[in-house]
Amino acid sequence: MARRPLPRILTSGSTSLARGRDLARTAADNATDVLHPLLVIGRGLRVLASAGRRKWAATPKDKRGPALFLGAACVLVVALVPYGPVTALLALMAAAGWHGRDRTPAKTGPSDAETDRLRSLYEALVPYFSAPEDPSPLFAHGGGFEDAFSDYAFDAEGRVTRLRIRYPAYFTDGEAASRARIEALLHAKSGRGREYLFVWDEEANRLDLRVLEALPTGIAAQPFVTSPGECVLGFTDPEGVRRTLPVLEGDEPRDLPPVVWRTGPGSTEPHLLAVGQPGGGTTTLLRSIALQALRHGGDVMIVEGGGSNEYACLAGRAGVLAVECGPTGALATVEWAAHETERRLIAAHRAREAGRPAPEDIRRPLWILLDRPSVLAHLATAEGRPDPLAQLQVPLRHGRAAHVTVVVAENFDHLELIGDAVWQHTRARVVLGPAPVQQLTDVLGLPPHTTPAPQLPPGRGYARLGTGPVHRLQVPATPDPYDDATHPAHRHAVLELLPERQAAGPGGGEAPPAAPGPLKEHPPAQASASASALDAGELPEVAAEAP
Repeated sequence: MARRPLPRILTSGSTSLARGRDLARTAADNATDVLHPLLVIGRGLRVLASAGRRKWAATPKDKRGPALFLGAACVLVVALVPYGPVTALLALMAAAGWHGRDRTPAKTGPSDAETDRLRSLYEALVPYFSAPEDPSPLFAHGGGFEDAFSDYAFDAEGRVTRLRIRYPAYFTDGEAASRARIEALLHAKSGRGREYLFVWDEEANRLDLRVLEALPTGIAAQPFVTSPGECVLGFTDPEGVRRTLPVLEGDEPRDLPPVVWRTGPGSTEPHLLAVGQPGGGTTTLLRSIALQALRHGGDVMIVEGGGSNEYACLAGRAGVLAVECGPTGALATVEWAAHETERRLIAAHRAREAGRPAPEDIRRPLWILLDRPSVLAHLATAEGRPDPLAQLQVPLRHGRAAHVTVVVAENFDHLELIGDAVWQHTRARVVLGPAPVQQLTDVLGLPPHTTPAPQLPPGRGYARLGTGPVHRLQVPATPDPYDDATHPAHRHAVLELLPERQAAGPGGGEAPPAAPGPLKEHPPAQASASASALDAGELPEVAAEAP
């Protein structure tokens, strides 16, 4: 017997069937949206009919006749009244719509899993927020958390994202160690791998916990909207600062709050110290500062101790005086910077005595960037040469008045080699990369109000300017444009910000960067005498000299 072929609808594959199911589902959804009012009214009529049937069944048999007579009289009156049937129909539809509305109960409290998590947090805080002498303790084993916890929220995984804790007044919230113990406990119990912000209100005996969103990491180096003397170290949380900058994250424009460091004679923190682990982003920060300084017309001198040639893109550029990688060149560069600082101070003093404004050359900002100078100090000591960091005392002490800014970047392992002068005069601090809370406190002077995450992207850390608060910080992506392993868009952004090359030399090649050397106006012998006078707080005698 010949087998009859199957219908074509069954042999054309599952594609047409899936498309038909999608079309049917879409049509059903659209029909439900259009007919939603009719469905609500129909559900309400069913509810009213059920209520009427129950009412009729509950009416005694001897009263059903009068009830029918009364109902018929009401129908007759409504029919005889003008617009009565229309009014009665509208009233019936309104009653049906009211009784047919969606009555899904709203969520008024935490779920069972969320309640268990809140109870676990409450029990963990009992040993810290309770005392045996308290007659009515707010925290007690087996007690309820409703009076202690409020304003809580959870994420999709059931972890706490926001919580307000009310604690007893006798808790020692004024001690940093007590607060640190509570923050560490809440960090462990609420879920690791996230950054939490803790806000202590000692006056109201209240602690607010909140999970912070990750800072954007896709912001590349770009011309920021800042005035001369302002340098954008990175971007932070909106609650930390009152200013925003228009930036481009990829191709999308955004307004983000920056951490702006102000330099110059009016600055309270004229010098910067950046500390981090290898790969934390300190070199990226110095490269970003150099590009911003060159954009505002400053002169930049770079001393690199790592030997990785991370600043080769700046060598020979307009405004870059020197890029040194060896101990001999570093010593000469730092000595020239000390002599230049003294020359600027003397020229400014002469101008003030003569009643003239300061010359233009001494008002041009000079930036001295030192990346891991402890390596060069060690090499200089091994070769019997002077320590280059010892020559930084004059720019650090008198750089504010001479428009000289010093930026030092060093690793955590070599902090003891940078000298007391750097620690004393660099009151603007940046810490990049993962670090324990104690190390953050030692560098910044205060512990951060957030819990450090174990894994951080490059350029992520904390910043504190002088005596201000500690801010979270994300440095703009400023990679070495000669490194092929970096993001192409970030490399292109850095290349666009680089100044023009200097004029070609006599041989047709590029002119080398300006080598630091002794100044004719300020010979080395006079520089040594003036340096000692400046360190003693006095100004050298220049009144007898011709301006």
